[in-house]
Amino acid sequence: MYQYIKGIVEEVNIDFIVVECNGIGYRINTSQNTIYQVKKGDEIKIYTKLIVREDDMSICGFKTQEELKMFELLNSVSKIGPKVALSILSFAEPRRLGAFILSEDIASLSKAPGVGKKTAERMILELKDKIDKHNVDFEQTLLTSSNKNVLEMDEAVQALVALGYSLAEAKDAANKCKKECCDTEGLIKKCLMYLMK
Repeated sequence: MYQYIKGIVEEVNIDFIVVECNGIGYRINTSQNTIYQVKKGDEIKIYTKLIVREDDMSICGFKTQEELKMFELLNSVSKIGPKVALSILSFAEPRRLGAFILSEDIASLSKAPGVGKKTAERMILELKDKIDKHNVDFEQTLLTSSNKNVLEMDEAVQALVALGYSLAEAKDAANKCKKECCDTEGLIKKCLMYLMK
């Protein structure tokens, strides 16, 4: 029904934003990745998906078409609804999720909120053949040292968010402390020291 909504960001909350367009405020459920990229007062174009249920209608929206495509793929997996799909997209960006799925990385997918081993296996089974078909940008390998560093940063950021820090604070700390550490545990400790200054 709605391809996208273009307007001014009026509110930014932990799991949704409000965009005003022609005098109407649209509550748009979204991921931490999108929330991290917007701030109140921004004029944005947000790509949307209308979710219709028997007792509710809601809008999910994303800053990029890539994230919207991945949301639609995740939402197509049996037993993964919009809420869990948004949690997964808050856990990792679409290109990393694509890499996890294509490399059948059950361990990494299982770390996403609301995803256990069985759900991770189901995601791989149902989406592995769809990633290329839907032209989702992805990394084909996670074996290089640079990608290993990215994974360690992702894990550190998620740990900091779980401790109560915002995604923006966690990413900022991880970026500033990454050169001083050689593993995830060390990075988390350095980030906590940085954030408590």
